[in-house]
Amino acid sequence: MAAHIHAGMLILAACLQLEASAAGMLKVEGAQVEGSGADTISHSLSLVQRLEALLLQGNGSDVALRVETPSADEVKVIQAHSLVLSLQSPVFEELLVSRNGSTLVLRESSDCAAVFDKFIRYLYCGEVSLRLDQATPLHKLASKYQVLSLQQGVTHYMTQNLARDSPSGHVAGWYEYALQAGDAPLRDSCLQYLTWNLSSVLQSGEWVTISSQLLMTLLQRSDLVLQSEMELFAALEAWIIQNEPDGLTAENALRAVRYAMMPPRELFRLQTQSTVLARYQESVRDLLYMSYQFHSASPLQMAKYFDVNCSLFVPRNYLSPLWGSPWTINNPTRDDRSISFQTQLGPSSHDASKRVTWNALFSPRWLPLSMRPMYTETGAMQPTRVEGGRPRIIITPATSSADFAGVNFQKTVLVMARQQGKLVVKHVYNFHQSTEENGDFLADADLYRRTSEYLVDSSLVLHIVVKPLYQILITTKN
Repeated sequence: MAAHIHAGMLILAACLQLEASAAGMLKVEGAQVEGSGADTISHSLSLVQRLEALLLQGNGSDVALRVETPSADEVKVIQAHSLVLSLQSPVFEELLVSRNGSTLVLRESSDCAAVFDKFIRYLYCGEVSLRLDQATPLHKLASKYQVLSLQQGVTHYMTQNLARDSPSGHVAGWYEYALQAGDAPLRDSCLQYLTWNLSSVLQSGEWVTISSQLLMTLLQRSDLVLQSEMELFAALEAWIIQNEPDGLTAENALRAVRYAMMPPRELFRLQTQSTVLARYQESVRDLLYMSYQFHSASPLQMAKYFDVNCSLFVPRNYLSPLWGSPWTINNPTRDDRSISFQTQLGPSSHDASKRVTWNALFSPRWLPLSMRPMYTETGAMQPTRVEGGRPRIIITPATSSADFAGVNFQKTVLVMARQQGKLVVKHVYNFHQSTEENGDFLADADLYRRTSEYLVDSSLVLHIVVKPLYQILITTKN
């Protein structure tokens, strides 16, 4: 206890000396009055600088932090002050109370030991500079020593830098760490980024380094955003060749591929040219057989005998032109905009020659009927678009067709944003006909501000995906 008091007196004396010297340089105009009109004298920045000087020079230090790595090949000694450590970290407070002598031995992993100086400096100065590769060890130290403010700050830094380029990638590694550390917000942010921007991840060197657990987590999702199922299979093949997993892991991964979403010619090519599929073909033979049946019969026929709601027949968010269209809306707040585009009727080869024309309407200030002003005058026309509304998109087919029977078309709108100089998916909205079904479409978007994170060069950048989901029409009797 005496050591704590001694350190506190030294630090307080230094601070008081700073206050006295700085006060002579400060000129305050007008008289000071109590209450709301009081003037404020602040030397907080200078105080932080003085605390940093105490750390760097070791003046008045009453504890030496000896940081050792498991292999003991690296030892780092930092002269510190018990009062500062105890105020910032309850873990340090307990360690300092129970220590014997003036040296506190701390055993850290090599990556944490490398950034321990930065960690201690944060305790003194309340700020830290870091690189992508230093985020995880700093988060580990903040969690271990219960420095909540730093832990939250590093989590925020990581979530804001998911799109940043790095030589070997970092998002998958951050996801694995967050999963292990129990940081749910960071875990969910990483998984969402990987899911919505999978094409760029597949093309990076990071892809082949992901764990089998993360691989299966991604393969089982229907909201993956990528060019095509073929792109996913090619990436999976590369992962299996690189990692040489056990047979069960490889089989489970290959069975998560949605072969029915590939054209028959691609399936033929895979069966004749893929070394991975040749090795595990028996494990996926039933899926390939069902996929060929899917392409040879109409969806109505398939629905009589198969569960067309199983994942094999459910599309993901494919960016191929057959599945939708990009849409860039310049000056989105100006007025209503519309676009027409075509998609395939469905992924089955039975419908290969059939196309559906879609009309999409974007309204920047749509007001729901329940929020519109009432008109009591008989015959008065009520406007369909009113100032003060919110953005809305409606997507409808240009014509109806008997071919639509048994098919429910899900619309997905991807909202893009530029982060760290890269175009990424920021939001995904699913609906049947109108974004009103969501209730939160671009709810937080400030489209009037040119620097809005939702705008890319003053434009709203979207990508529309139309996914046919098949329905079971007839229940087969036993």
